[in-house]
Amino acid sequence: MGAKHRGHPFWDFWAPVLFTIALYFGLRMFVGESRYIPSGSMLPGLKINDMLIIEKMAYRFRLPRRGEIVVFDAPYAFDPVLKADSLAPSLWRCLPANIPFINRIPDVSPKSCDAYIKRVIGEPGDRVVVTPRGDVTVNGDKLNEPYVTNYCPVDAQGMSRCAPLNVTVPDGHVLVLGDNRSNSWDGRYWPGTHFLPQSAIIGRAIWRFLPWDRAGALDS
Repeated sequence: MGAKHRGHPFWDFWAPVLFTIALYFGLRMFVGESRYIPSGSMLPGLKINDMLIIEKMAYRFRLPRRGEIVVFDAPYAFDPVLKADSLAPSLWRCLPANIPFINRIPDVSPKSCDAYIKRVIGEPGDRVVVTPRGDVTVNGDKLNEPYVTNYCPVDAQGMSRCAPLNVTVPDGHVLVLGDNRSNSWDGRYWPGTHFLPQSAIIGRAIWRFLPWDRAGALDS
């Protein structure tokens, strides 16, 4: 019988480790990932620290649809005004933001590496009007939004501290708003653009898996 082949001790240990890391980041980049909710902008439906599954396959074959909840690159990565004051995202700068638990450390990566979560309200070509209260009209029809309960308080003149909006969504973009209309930094407020480029969308939030008592599919 021939002598038994023995691998190099270095590769015997590190090859499975490196393969596992590559598999993790490959699945995370192309298939799906988990994300947590860092703010109250999607209340009452999504609460702070809810854990979600974000799938990344659907938008490779179709455009985002109104009502879907999307996770996307921070406006600091695409808004022309904000980009001027922020470091450009890169693989190495954004690596800590893609490592579970590490990504919860404040300021571990540039603001351009952060991810935001909002709901698609306007598709390309839509004429969207958002009132000071936060009600939405799309192409002349009032949008039915049962997921919104936190509207902006208005005074006797119908004015509020929330920004109104009257825009047409350009090609290659969508308009996104937070469900918590009274406390969401969304397309109403970005200084250089009201619109989210479709190329900046990371994926679609489809399932909440924590906490267990509220686990289930997310409504569109």
